[in-house]
Amino acid sequence: SESSFLLGNAQIVDWPVVYSNDGFCKLSGYHRADVMQKSSTCSFMYGELTDKKTIEKVRQTFDNYESNCFEILLYKKNRTPVWFYMQIAPIRNEHEKVVLFLCTFKDITLFKQPIEDDSTKGWTKFARLTRALTNSRSVLQQLTPMNKAEVVHKHSRLAEVLQLGSDILPQYKQEAPKTPPHIILHYCAFKTTWDWVILILTFYTAIMVPYNVSFKTKQNNIAWLVLDSVVDVIFLVDIVLNFHTTFVGPGGEVISDPKLIRMNYLKTWFVIDLLSCLPYDIINAFENVDEGISSLFSSLKVVRLLRLGRVARKLDHYLEYGAAVLVLLVCVFGLVAHWLACIWYSIGDYEVIDELTNTIKTDSWLYQLALSIGTPYRYNSTGSGQWEGGPSKDSLYISSLYFTMTSLTTIGFGNIAPTTDGEKIFSVAMMMVGSLLYATIFGNVTTIFQQMYANTNRYHEMLNNVRDFLKLYQVPKGLSERVMDYIVSTWSMSKGIDTEKV
Repeated sequence: SESSFLLGNAQIVDWPVVYSNDGFCKLSGYHRADVMQKSSTCSFMYGELTDKKTIEKVRQTFDNYESNCFEILLYKKNRTPVWFYMQIAPIRNEHEKVVLFLCTFKDITLFKQPIEDDSTKGWTKFARLTRALTNSRSVLQQLTPMNKAEVVHKHSRLAEVLQLGSDILPQYKQEAPKTPPHIILHYCAFKTTWDWVILILTFYTAIMVPYNVSFKTKQNNIAWLVLDSVVDVIFLVDIVLNFHTTFVGPGGEVISDPKLIRMNYLKTWFVIDLLSCLPYDIINAFENVDEGISSLFSSLKVVRLLRLGRVARKLDHYLEYGAAVLVLLVCVFGLVAHWLACIWYSIGDYEVIDELTNTIKTDSWLYQLALSIGTPYRYNSTGSGQWEGGPSKDSLYISSLYFTMTSLTTIGFGNIAPTTDGEKIFSVAMMMVGSLLYATIFGNVTTIFQQMYANTNRYHEMLNNVRDFLKLYQVPKGLSERVMDYIVSTWSMSKGIDTEKV
């Protein structure tokens, strides 16, 4: 059973309590703050039924620094009378001088006659005995130890809580449900790893697809074709896995019924996942495909951006972390700038050469860029009869990204500027999008930094208030230093947490 004891200072008059353990607090009903500095004879727990002779014997034991034990009736904080077995033992230092008293207590009410208090006055002895037996049974039931399985479960749960930085598993993760052999648990290690692979490939798709469509990079490069084909196969495998993966139902339960899993996936993400997995690159790679159909398939590759819907399914787990939100916003900003750069180049590439008259527009930003970097467009009259030259694709992409970044961040140097009507319309739309993104990102950054420094600001505000108080009331220097030391040391341990509120 849990021990209950007090430590009293034997060097001071009336032997005040210097320490009370949790067992005594539970036994007596008093908080530790109520007990501290009171007499360790427990005179604050005496009542009308406490035996006067026993009180005197306790007093003599403390006066004579002796070791003794008593059966004494004391009162809890709610004035309930309880029989205690009280043991008093003096503690000596190396000079054989008594410095402390150790007082231990055990509840022996079950072994004593029923107590006649105000609530039982007038009762027969049999009635008081019946009530005592009833109370004894309820107490014994409370003291009955848990079985081994329950103890282990509680211990493991406590161990989980103590592992800082690890997620506390929901109830359904503690008890793995029984699933058919071909069904995968959605929170197992394999599925988590697979989801991260899908996430990385999704970002790869979001970057490469717009670039390939706008810059018309023919997939004649076997290495890139093989890589894109492998990505397509992985996403097709993901569709198959999703048909065999459990999900959490509306009531928080794990759904492992294959039929329900299939119906849920068909209703939600199946169509989007299927459209994003069609092998557009392989179809577009055949040389005998008509140019119109080829350009159509190149445009259809943009459908792969629907894979970003997978990212949205993961974000809600990380939105509570400020650093994760910050990284996410920066990634979104860079991704939008990349997409807009591809569109900006596509508009310039479409307008720089007039296909009806086969002339070049000198006011296009591509023509101006070609002149400024020394790689002008030239007309090949002897060969293909087409316009050739111009900046390289790398230079064009970097220049496009530079223009979109300066526009989105509202800087706009003007060395690359829209001149045609199409370019100006797109620039207006981009500025509107950029202003919203800019406000969102900087608004969130401000909020994140305010949250980071909120506790620090509260700490300094508290210190300033205490210093002003000490100056106003001219508190002595020694006491002022002790007060400040107490505040600083308390804060260093609690980190500003309101323990009462928690």
